[in-house]
Amino acid sequence: MKWLGRLSLLAVLAIVFAGGVLAVQMLRSLPRLDGALLLPGLVKSVSIGRDASDVTHIQAASALDAWRALGFVHAQERGWQLEFNRRIMHGELSEILGPATLDTDKLMRTLGIIPMAREQLKNLSPLAQASLQAYSDGIQAAWRTGAVRPSPEFHILGTHAGGKAGQAWSPEDSVGWALMMALDLGGNWGQEFARLTSSKVLNNTQLWQLMPPYPGEQAPTLVDLPALYAQLGVYAVAKTSAEAAPEQPSKLSTQRSQLAQWSAEWVRDMGTLDGKGSNNWVVPGSHTESGHPLLANDPHLALSAPAIWYFARLQAPATVWQGQSLPALDVMGATLPGLPFVVLGRTRGVAWGFTNTGPDVQDLYLEQLDASRPGQYRTPEGWAAFETRIETIRIKGQGDVSLTVRNSRHGPVISDVQPQYSGLINTDAYAVSLRWSALTPDNPTIDAGMQANWSQTVPQLVQAFADHHSPMQSVVMADTQGEVAFKAVGKVPVRGPDNDIRGVAPAPGWLAKYDWQGWISYAENPGLNSEQIQAKGWHATANQNILPADYPHFVGADWTTPERFDRIEQLMAATPKHSLESMQTVQNDVLSLGGAALLPHALKAQPTYAMGQKAMKLLADFDAQMHTQSAAALILNVWADEVTRAVLAPRLGAERFQGLYGKRHFRAALQGILARDDKFWCGDAGCSAVSNAAMDRSLDRIASKLGRDPTAWRWGAWHQAISSHKPFGKVPGLNALFDVRVESAGDLFTVNVGQYWANDKTEPFANRHAASLRAVYDLSPAGDSRFIFQTGQSGHVFSPRSRDMSQAWAKGHYRALHWPVTPYQQELHLLP
Repeated sequence: MKWLGRLSLLAVLAIVFAGGVLAVQMLRSLPRLDGALLLPGLVKSVSIGRDASDVTHIQAASALDAWRALGFVHAQERGWQLEFNRRIMHGELSEILGPATLDTDKLMRTLGIIPMAREQLKNLSPLAQASLQAYSDGIQAAWRTGAVRPSPEFHILGTHAGGKAGQAWSPEDSVGWALMMALDLGGNWGQEFARLTSSKVLNNTQLWQLMPPYPGEQAPTLVDLPALYAQLGVYAVAKTSAEAAPEQPSKLSTQRSQLAQWSAEWVRDMGTLDGKGSNNWVVPGSHTESGHPLLANDPHLALSAPAIWYFARLQAPATVWQGQSLPALDVMGATLPGLPFVVLGRTRGVAWGFTNTGPDVQDLYLEQLDASRPGQYRTPEGWAAFETRIETIRIKGQGDVSLTVRNSRHGPVISDVQPQYSGLINTDAYAVSLRWSALTPDNPTIDAGMQANWSQTVPQLVQAFADHHSPMQSVVMADTQGEVAFKAVGKVPVRGPDNDIRGVAPAPGWLAKYDWQGWISYAENPGLNSEQIQAKGWHATANQNILPADYPHFVGADWTTPERFDRIEQLMAATPKHSLESMQTVQNDVLSLGGAALLPHALKAQPTYAMGQKAMKLLADFDAQMHTQSAAALILNVWADEVTRAVLAPRLGAERFQGLYGKRHFRAALQGILARDDKFWCGDAGCSAVSNAAMDRSLDRIASKLGRDPTAWRWGAWHQAISSHKPFGKVPGLNALFDVRVESAGDLFTVNVGQYWANDKTEPFANRHAASLRAVYDLSPAGDSRFIFQTGQSGHVFSPRSRDMSQAWAKGHYRALHWPVTPYQQELHLLP
């Protein structure tokens, strides 16, 4: 027994010792924020100070030194984020994560993000190329000198920055990351697929009931899409006669890991814009208390840990580079790890904010095949060979996978790598390719971002953004001289008058009338000048249709419905003179116009449960404010999910519905169906029967988790904002450590948006897509601006700075965004 006791003691001591060693290693990997470190390549020393808001201030002797230092800081603070992002755009996740992410790697290799980035890099200005090189050198030097130590992710996965090649970052990676942002924000090819797959089981009228046109508009095409695809023989022959019958999930899908499920869904949902939006508005000084302009911006993106943004200030005096005079640099705001510039923010003279415009810059094409002509496809001039290349994908724990990538004259053949096409289209007769505006060698978006950081006035900013290509953004601007403006910046293709499908669904690729015919000029992009905005008192965008009534070009049809925009308009009009505080109040508003529109339908439900009367009383008293404490908000959103499933899934088929639902909420379709009491969708008993049953299921569903007293239910309990780590947010056990969670307000339609993915199997009402940051810029001499985002500046899971903003973000609080105040909280000096 003594020996057993001693062995147990030794085992405990060994565990404690190992834990201590691990803790020391983890603490050593935290970034050094004080003292002095060497950064090879600098011309002169650089000061990096962190203020009370934890904003990083970089003071350098030249712009190139500032960009190099920002690369160093991003490597320090977001080393794993950079590595994961590098791997995803290179299609190299499976090298460290195994076969679970093979679908993602295949799609990225097929899109050819990195090969296109190399081409685009060559066409950038010499100064833009130099900026990316300096930034990349800063990242690389941070790792090579040992100034940055691997964070826990590297140890857990047994890898290091740059992988086997050891190249932690390169200029082409920065261009590639700009393309990845365009991929995330600039796509509607998922909507085109949704129309293609739905057209297999619906007629044309039913198709446009499922995906209604933007309010007040007609369907963007008069082509009967289901009839067209049937006539062409696009669809695969069904293996069974039960196409629309509820399908059971496959054994594979129920057993696959959460990581594999994430990868599969990421590939499936690519090109879906629902929920990917933002709010911005600008108020001229004539309508503010200070007499100076105010500008607000909150971009809505997938919540991640660490956050997508890193707040910094870059400062350098005017210099000369290779005979070119460079102005003084002084810019502060949100940077994107991977790029050397402030993407959203302000200089001393001018501020700007983005929302996603959402034009149609992606078209799918049906490429006709012929079994007698292997490797060829039909073009307007006859049959042509696909361009092909072989991609080798390394997979951890397995042999390499060889992928043959095909390209048509339109672009990559995505039906080869998106599994949803299997079983849908007749792959012996057709393939589907993608034309995407961003995949062109002439894409100087990087140059536009660099020039914006030097701008001091609205006219200078408008000129800088003339080079912005992808993704198209709706930009509001304001300067310290009192000028304000709005401009849509980016490239949109011109479609000919005989293009009757207009890019809203896959078009026959062998017909030249569906080819693009150039670009809409920058001068023709929608915009408003200072005088026009002054007349109204403000200008706001929230991903609604921004086109004037007489706009001559077709830009797209998949706009976000205008609930957020309409609510912003209400709030802006209600306050004659705006202040910093009123702007923040608007950003945090949680009255849901979408919820208010659906509420009358929910109130008609007649639940059979005993607790139903309490629940209906809560709904009757509901003001559509989606607060965390609201029981009615929870009841309404769960009922909306249940009734959506009940009316759509039987007609689409369970598998098709599951593939389309979640990232798409189909709320406009639901409201139309309930308003018409549409028996095609609801069945012969009508929509009231469906609604009643859905309410019973909703109450039972909630009660099973939160108890049978509806007055004790809370929206916040099911609507936690989850900033998910990549990849450990999808690994049970590790996600509890690496994710950042906080209860949140809002819903799909509130200004303070809180988008949930109702098809998620574990947390269908968790807030996944929300304000990735909130900022309000004051253009008065005081410059008293504010910001917040949902995690923290650090990307190190063991740093308190990795989540120290989360509670403030959820409560609608902000941090100060000031020009330098001394002394800094920490100050690090980088030496040549």
